[in-house]
This record gives sequence, structure tokens and C-alpha cells, in this order.
Amino acid sequence: MAKTAVVALGGNALIREGQSGTYQEQEANATAMARSVCSLLRTGWRVVLVHGNGPQVGNLAIQQEEGAALVPAQPLFALGSMTQGQLGSLICLALHRVGDPWIIGAVSVVTHVAVSADDPAFDNPSKPIGPFFTAEQAASLSAARGWVVKEDSGRGYRRVVASPEPVGIVETAAIRTLLEAGQVVVAAGGGGVPIVRTATGYAGVDAVIDKDYAAQQLATSLAAEALVLVTGVESVLLDYGTPQQRPIEEMACAEAERYLADGQFPEGSMGPKVRAAVRFLRYGGEVAVITSPELVYASLEGTVSQLEGTVGTRIVRVRPTVGAVGGRW
Repeated sequence: MAKTAVVALGGNALIREGQSGTYQEQEANATAMARSVCSLLRTGWRVVLVHGNGPQVGNLAIQQEEGAALVPAQPLFALGSMTQGQLGSLICLALHRVGDPWIIGAVSVVTHVAVSADDPAFDNPSKPIGPFFTAEQAASLSAARGWVVKEDSGRGYRRVVASPEPVGIVETAAIRTLLEAGQVVVAAGGGGVPIVRTATGYAGVDAVIDKDYAAQQLATSLAAEALVLVTGVESVLLDYGTPQQRPIEEMACAEAERYLADGQFPEGSMGPKVRAAVRFLRYGGEVAVITSPELVYASLEGTVSQLEGTVGTRIVRVRPTVGAVGGRW
């Protein structure tokens, strides 16, 4: 039976540092990522792609507010669904460019993700969206638009919104059906459209769900074997920013939990990725990978990349003992 990998791509992977976010830039970045995905398809993996949308939804929010005198601005959760469609189309077209003629098909599913109405995240906005601002710009925008703004990792100030935990994915059954039909599925884009259950049914709520947590929720719901969290660095680093900084090629769940407790992985950096990986493994997953687009295949298969000569970070339930036969899960 084919194995399933849920691959989560950061929104910043589509608009890279120093880029303005033109369609052409995002198209080129999506094509590069599609090559990594196709390397998995060629070796028999079924793939679900989850993408971030922080830069895109933040930019769209600015466009909405600037144009509010001409057309009504839409709520934040609606902007999330808009970017799911936009980026889903971008990624599906890239998959067809790279994978044709042998790819069966690529489908983007606008995905609704349930959250709890009393999640404490609604009282403490923390998820950055949109571009960076100076301290002066941030203060002005906060006063004029009622935004909550926070400093982001020494790179400037950004708007932050609530980021509740996902508790369920409405379209899981449909996604599973598409996978079984041989389709590559793009789902839960930007963490999905956040919804809460009300007396009259589901309703959208203004928030942005962390896409790594949404990817873990989806991977667990699909009983996927692998969760791949694609980021801008090759591997997770211990003692980051110190002379003792070093990459981790593999760690067990218990080790990852210990490092999290020790503060090795901050919330604004690797924290959500490592925590999502641990949750996935604790709920039955086989392997989680955190790496750059170029090293996805090598890291997932537990080999060294022939092109890059290195490998990313693998997180497994229990590391094999010394002398065990083979190194794969």
C-alpha cells in the first residue's frame, strides 16, 4: 500500500526574503518546491501539500483596507479562503509543469478547520501576518487601524492576530478520497479557514491557524506515515546563535520534548514545527522531517542527498540502537 506524506510549506517559501511578492516571483518559487514534491511521487509516496499564507494574507488585508472606500472590506477568515484559492492554483499549476505527463492530477481543496471558541489564543494575538514595519510605522498603523503589532525576531514589527489550536478538519474524508484516486492534494492552506461551531452551524472566525499545527492535525486524521515541515534552513539547530551551534540529523520524540522544555526551540522560530512533529508521532505517525525544499526526499528516506551532500532533521518515535540493521523507519 502506498505511503502518505503530508508536506507543509511555509508562506515565506513562496515570497522569499528580499522579494516583493510579485506573481512571477511566487510562480518561480512554487516551481522549485514542486520538484521536491515530484521526487516523492516518483518513489511511490502519496502527497498532501499544506502551505502557509502569512505574507499573502497580510498583504491582502492591506489591500482590503486601502480599498474600503470603494468596495466593502472582507473579514480575515474570508481572506484566508481567498489565499487558499490563489496559492492552491499557483501550486497545482507548478506541479503540472514539473510533473507532466505522468502526474495523474493535482487538486486544491479549500479547507475549513475547526477551533474552540474559548481558545485562550483569542485573548493573546501572536501570529504575525503581512510585511515588516519600523517601530514608527507599526505604532501609526496600530493607532489608525486598531491592529495589535509586535516585534518579530529582531527583523521589525508585524501585525499579529489570534492563532487558536486546530481541533478538527471538515474535509478530511474528501481529501482521503482524492488521495486514494491518485491525486496530489493541496489542502489546509494557511492553516485552513478557521471556524467555530454555533447553534446554527459552523461560522468563520477572525484568526490564522498555524499551518504546521494544521498539517499535523490533517496528517493524524489521514493516518499518514510521514509529516514533512519545509522551512528555509537545512536542519534544526541546537544552541542556535552560540559558538556551540550544531545541526541535528535525527532525534527521538523524548529528546525533542526535552529540548522544547529547555527552551532550545522558541515559539517564534522552530518551536511550532518541533511541537507539531512530536504531536504527530505521539498520535501514531512514523517519522517527521524538518528541512529545506532541496533535502525533503533525502531526509524522508533517511539517506544523504547526492546533490547537496547533506540531510535535514528526522524526528522518530525511538531512535534505533547502535548496531541495528538498516537506518530507515
